[in-house]
Amino acid sequence: MAAATSTKAGKTTVIGEVKGKFDRATSVVLLDYKGMTVASATKLRANFRKAGVEYKVVKNTLVKHALKGSAYGSKLDTQLTGMTGVAWSYEDPSAAAKIVKAFRKDEGEAGQKLQVKAGLLDGSILDGKAVEDQLATMPGKDELRAMLLATLQAPLTQFVQLLQAPTQNLVYLLAAREQELEKQG
Repeated sequence: MAAATSTKAGKTTVIGEVKGKFDRATSVVLLDYKGMTVASATKLRANFRKAGVEYKVVKNTLVKHALKGSAYGSKLDTQLTGMTGVAWSYEDPSAAAKIVKAFRKDEGEAGQKLQVKAGLLDGSILDGKAVEDQLATMPGKDELRAMLLATLQAPLTQFVQLLQAPTQNLVYLLAAREQELEKQG
């Protein structure tokens, strides 16, 4: 990417690519990776890849140009300093945030060097703390599907129980009558 950004045409291409990624993403997490080892960064990239999250290190000026004209472009200027890695989630909005939170927790000292600068969700800007506390705790796509399925199944389960109730009550009544007759006789 460094060679491609040395010419004006290369920079324009990269800006267009970054803008397209921001436009397609359901959420974005901006990271400061200063102080991380190559091994830690490689492990983080592999975790992102497994979850379908695209991660790139992009020059801050190119990100600023890509976000010009967007509702949140000027609001991110303060976060776009120093080293910046960008994680784009296209399907599951909480995927990148969950990976970052788990990485920070599991990798000890190396994980603590990874800092969340900010996040974007539906055009709203989240600070680093909100990314880890709120976005990372949101249910994922599969969890939401399971919740929806359970919600759809609940009325059917209740309906079946209601249909079975009269028969079940009749069985209880007959059993009670049988016990009563046995006591009498």
